[in-house]
Amino acid sequence: MDAAERPPVTGGCHAACDADDGFVGDEGKMGTPRVPPCVPRPVQLRHICSLSGEAYVARRAWRDASLAACPRHPRGGCGLVRHGTYPRRTPTGMRIARYYCPTAHETFSLLPDCLASHFPGELAAVEAVVATVEAARSVEAAADVLRPDITLPSAVRWVRRRLTPVRRALLAVVTLLPDLFTGDARLTAVRLALVTPSALVALRTHAAPHLATLPTPLGLHPRTARRDTPSPVDPHGMGADRASPSR
Repeated sequence: MDAAERPPVTGGCHAACDADDGFVGDEGKMGTPRVPPCVPRPVQLRHICSLSGEAYVARRAWRDASLAACPRHPRGGCGLVRHGTYPRRTPTGMRIARYYCPTAHETFSLLPDCLASHFPGELAAVEAVVATVEAARSVEAAADVLRPDITLPSAVRWVRRRLTPVRRALLAVVTLLPDLFTGDARLTAVRLALVTPSALVALRTHAAPHLATLPTPLGLHPRTARRDTPSPVDPHGMGADRASPSR
C-alpha cells in the first residue's frame, strides 16, 4: 500500500481502545481509569456487482464503486471523500475502493458481491467447501479431498473455519426469510430455493437489509473480541494433595 492510500491516524474510539486498562500505584491506589471497549461499527459496505473476481480485476471495476452518501451523515456536510483503494491477496490484482469521513474519522470500504467478507478469497470458493462437506460422509473425508497437501487435523481446521460461519449465516438467513425458504438451512436446500449454484452471492441481494448484522463471510458484520471479559480461571488449583494429619 503506498502512502497516498494509507488511512489517516486518528484518535477517538480507536485511540481509546489502545489505552491501558489501568495500573496500581505505589500506595495501592488506582491510576489510569479503565477504558470501556469500543463499539464495533460496520465499516465494510456492499458494492452491488455481478462480476466474478477475475472479471472485477480485469475491468478494474473498483473505479466504478461509489458511495452516494456517508453512512454516518446521510444528509451530507461531513466532507466525505474518496480515499484511494487497498489490495486483497486473492484474487491476484484485486483492489477495494474506499471512502473517508473526516467528521466521524472513519473509512468505508466497498466490497463487491463476489468477495467473502473479512475472509480471504471469493464467496464461490467458500461455498464450494461447504458443498463438498455436505456431499461427503464426514468433515474429515471432505477435508482429506479438499486439502491433501497438509495433515488431516490441519485440513479439518481449515474446512471448519469456512463451514461453521457459513452454516451460521445460512441458519440466520433462513430464519429471517421464512417466505423464501422452507426452514432447511443446508446449502443444498438454499441453492434449490434460489435456483442457483451460487447461493452465497445471490444471498447478498436477497438478504441485503440484514447484511450489516449477518456473520461473515456472507454478511458484513465483523467478528469482535470482548476486551472487558476476564480470562476464565480455574478456582481450584491442581497442585499436590496436602498430607493428612497424623493420628
